[in-house]
Amino acid sequence: MEMNATYNSFVAVGDSFTEGMSDLLPDGSYRGWADLLAARLAARTDGFRYANLAVRGKLIGQILDEQVDLAAAMKADVVTLVGGLNDTLRPGCDMGRVRGLLEESVERLAPSCGQLVLMRSPGRNGPVMERFRPRMEQLFAHIDALAARHGALVVDLYGAEVLADQRMWDVDRLHLTGEGHRRVAEAVWQVLGLDAEEDWRAPLPPAVPPRWGARRVGDVRFARQHLGPWIGRRLTGRSSGDGRPAKRPELLPWEAPPAPDTTPGSAP
Repeated sequence: MEMNATYNSFVAVGDSFTEGMSDLLPDGSYRGWADLLAARLAARTDGFRYANLAVRGKLIGQILDEQVDLAAAMKADVVTLVGGLNDTLRPGCDMGRVRGLLEESVERLAPSCGQLVLMRSPGRNGPVMERFRPRMEQLFAHIDALAARHGALVVDLYGAEVLADQRMWDVDRLHLTGEGHRRVAEAVWQVLGLDAEEDWRAPLPPAVPPRWGARRVGDVRFARQHLGPWIGRRLTGRSSGDGRPAKRPELLPWEAPPAPDTTPGSAP
């Protein structure tokens, strides 16, 4: 990649990972790595434009049908595509179909943008992840092959040990914390050929193991607040993104979100 290249526009395509869950802002909205990356790119280029078409819960077929053609028509300098992981978590997932839909998405996007960026998504350590790891690794091998054929860049988040640390994951155990999203933004920044500002792979300080009781309380809370509803949606064919619009559906000049009100007595 050309070091310190200039990028005038960026379109993000995908699911909850790209929407920004669980990097929560004070107003209840989500920020995430794509917004962080857009802000940094905008600081380098006047008139920088950004769109984020990602919607939580979307499968790769929905991303292809609802986002890919819109993104291609925007003809941005950079397009990121992250999808397919939600499919691998579904019972009876047809990996052949997932690979085909992802390939079609790449074939439509790659010729329409200056640089397509794909990702090997991060994976949290734990027994649930181990169950789905073979499917995930099939998906990532396909991503590598597609990138080689179509001149796309790949950000290898899966190979970063620090992003498997449970402290990088929110209480739902499915989405990165704000620190995780910040590191992803730096990873994409570097893959785009821009000067590194930090080592995004640097490990966290040694953890203090939680007590047995605290772990059990956390497991029960996770099952009640997150796992149960997630299973319910799977059984009924619903998605957390049903009816939800994209956060930034148009390619418009970047505007930083308003800073939180820190005036004494203001609402948190």
